[in-house]
Amino acid sequence: MATDSPEEITQLLLAWNEGDQRALEKLVPLVYAELHRLARHYMRSESAGHTLQATALVNEAYLRLIDQRQTRWQNRAQFFGISAQLMRRILVDVARARHYQKRGGEACHVSLDDTLVVSQEREPDLVALDDALTVMAAMDSRKAQVVELRFFGGLTVEETAEILKVSTDTVTRDWIAAKAWLYRELSREQR
Repeated sequence: MATDSPEEITQLLLAWNEGDQRALEKLVPLVYAELHRLARHYMRSESAGHTLQATALVNEAYLRLIDQRQTRWQNRAQFFGISAQLMRRILVDVARARHYQKRGGEACHVSLDDTLVVSQEREPDLVALDDALTVMAAMDSRKAQVVELRFFGGLTVEETAEILKVSTDTVTRDWIAAKAWLYRELSREQR
């Protein structure tokens, strides 16, 4: 997640924590651009008839982020980690509202490779992925967080390690294990 000024975003988040509304005004264009980039990444995998646009996803996530009054922002990585969680919830809510089948039928393959590219041939079944992540979280919450931060948040291994306060080697191991487990679980659902 490259931005021109990650340190500036962190400083603005900290100032906003302290009630500086000017910091929020400066922060908005910086994070909005990054959130829009993430949303476009997600929306590329959606079918042509999908009604949710990247801008609408960003706006909804942004409104929910601004409403996070109880959150004490620590840094840019934490901010985009929470953004990833919110975007996941929004996308899953939209998928559920569109009456996707919970299992089977229209289930599609979700590619979780190291480049974070979602299969271009088919739309991912975000409901099945969300269900699988919920099961994974009950067994190993850190692995589920790694998937959420890397796949939905687009964070690097280093940024994910920073948020979770673990080593980059731990994140890499968790990422590999989580992808294998999710592949197995999602493949079962397609049968």
